[in-house]
Amino acid sequence: MVKQAPIAVIAGGGDLPGLVIRSAMAQGREVVTIAIKGEADASLSAFNPVELGWGQIGKLFSTLKSKGVRDVVLIGGVQQRPDFTSILGDFGTMWRLPRIIAAVVGGDDHLLVKVAGIFEREGLHVVGAHEVAPELVASLGHVAGPKPSKKALSDMTLAIEAVDALGRLDIGQGAIAVNARVVAVEGAEGTDAMLERVAALRENGRVRSKGAAGVLVKCSKPQQDLRLDMPGIGPQTIRKAAEAQLQGVCVEAGRVLVAHRDEVERLCDELGVFLYGCTRGEEAEA
Repeated sequence: MVKQAPIAVIAGGGDLPGLVIRSAMAQGREVVTIAIKGEADASLSAFNPVELGWGQIGKLFSTLKSKGVRDVVLIGGVQQRPDFTSILGDFGTMWRLPRIIAAVVGGDDHLLVKVAGIFEREGLHVVGAHEVAPELVASLGHVAGPKPSKKALSDMTLAIEAVDALGRLDIGQGAIAVNARVVAVEGAEGTDAMLERVAALRENGRVRSKGAAGVLVKCSKPQQDLRLDMPGIGPQTIRKAAEAQLQGVCVEAGRVLVAHRDEVERLCDELGVFLYGCTRGEEAEA
């Protein structure tokens, strides 16, 4: 059997990078972990990462080539979008600067596609986290927690439509509908902050219902390259959905990652929040 070349995981924040690394290692792949300085989770220290800042693009590519890397996974959140001052750095960064600046200017999808292009011009193959760790991909239908009510399914359908519109404008990947009304959409602040906003709206009476009501929907953007920035949820998503008094969380089957699935399902049962896998453009069914 021919040994596969090492794979690099370029890690931003959150739990997903570590899960992808472990999955690749379980398949017998040698993994080179690159931790983005100021973004990657401290738990990645277990994988002896090379920590690099935005201005060390030259060192990044020299490291990958010296390790014999061919495949690269870009995974994890980035809180601070790089600007012109942060990308000034080593010589390898400077001579690639025109392509890097072209990537930084534009929306999120533009940025990610341009970044992937920079890697590919170096002879590297960008692969998706879902290709390396398919067990993380959301499944279709009712997954955990109570069965969604007809009212929840109606809210789910409405929120799916909202997320679809947001995605086409390259704005966000999530929305919340409560009682046939979209009450929040995801922006640059992310899903957790959106859920916290809805919890605050509950507290001040701007969103009212008798008991839990409403659904959070997370979908990828219609035009999204699934190798890049595939949306994800995890245990914290379920906790915050419960704090926002939502009935459930809906994720796009096959196009959203679920971190720590066993813990997510346990929390759904414990907190009474359903998890449901949907498809875009179809009305949710119980």
